[in-house]
Amino acid sequence: MRQVTIYDIAKEAEVSISTVSRVLNDTAPVKGSTRAKIEELIQKYNFQPNAMARSLLKQETGIIGVIVPDLTNPFFPEVFAGAEHEAQQSGHTFLLSNSIGDYAKESEYLSIMREKRVDGIMFLGGRINLRHCEEHLVQELVQCASVIPTVLVNGGLRNTDLIRVATDESAGTALAVRHLIELGHTEIGFIGGESNMTTTSIKLRAFRKAMKDAELEVREEWMLPDSFSIDSGKRQMLNLLAMKERPTAVFCVNDYTAIGVIKAGVEAGLSIPDDMSVVGFDDIPLAHHFIPELTTVSQQAHELGRTAVKVLKAMMSNEKVKKLTSLEPQLVVRQSSGAPMR
Repeated sequence: MRQVTIYDIAKEAEVSISTVSRVLNDTAPVKGSTRAKIEELIQKYNFQPNAMARSLLKQETGIIGVIVPDLTNPFFPEVFAGAEHEAQQSGHTFLLSNSIGDYAKESEYLSIMREKRVDGIMFLGGRINLRHCEEHLVQELVQCASVIPTVLVNGGLRNTDLIRVATDESAGTALAVRHLIELGHTEIGFIGGESNMTTTSIKLRAFRKAMKDAELEVREEWMLPDSFSIDSGKRQMLNLLAMKERPTAVFCVNDYTAIGVIKAGVEAGLSIPDDMSVVGFDDIPLAHHFIPELTTVSQQAHELGRTAVKVLKAMMSNEKVKKLTSLEPQLVVRQSSGAPMR
């Protein structure tokens, strides 16, 4: 049996397609008797509007494209959950793409999203977190954003006017370091993060400033960037434990790294936080369930996603939005931090 279309409904009701569209979308008044006739036919044929037809009539698809760098990292699904919660209120759905940190895949997904005529794009990770992004990758995203409303989440590209929504990572790092200092720590290390990523450089800069403001020395041998994984946390903690002198506390670039640090420390016989305090960043769900429960900085991932979609919907409605919408981080104190024992 052939699927009934909006054209069939309009023909049988003896009205225009735009009149049927007004009834379907409730966008303008329609004469009562005409509305009743159209609604009766919609019910009779169990008619569901075709997305492609709707896009032609309303010049929109109801789809938001989302590019994330790593769906296995629980931070990104948490952001997406917030975005989904906000999008449901306006009936939007998502085209979710996992780039795995591959810039070529990002380009491929941007092309697909333009082809699918998505109404807007949320872009997370990848090229927007590079300290020095290649110009052709910058211009590709700028060109895409010129035709499709685009929001960069927790990232940015230099010398562009692309719209951004981000948690203040510098303020979050300062919260963590001040927390350790207030507990009495004066010897603090830094673990994790890739040096070519802006999130690492932002946190390193904020760490150094917080230490300087407290008139504390930054020991360069205790500054141990690597990557963002649990394994990198374990690896750098082992390097730290092999040193003659160790800090009494470490700040980690994210929660995954902090979990690796704690695991390596406990396996080496340390008591956390008695022998060393550990503070993470992100407040992923695992942070609350790990033993000891992880003191960390919440990026408010759920709210970050909600805010990104709010900004995106305003852009799709041609409303003026700020170039940067910033969220304040929150320190979450749990079991992994305490006063130094020495």
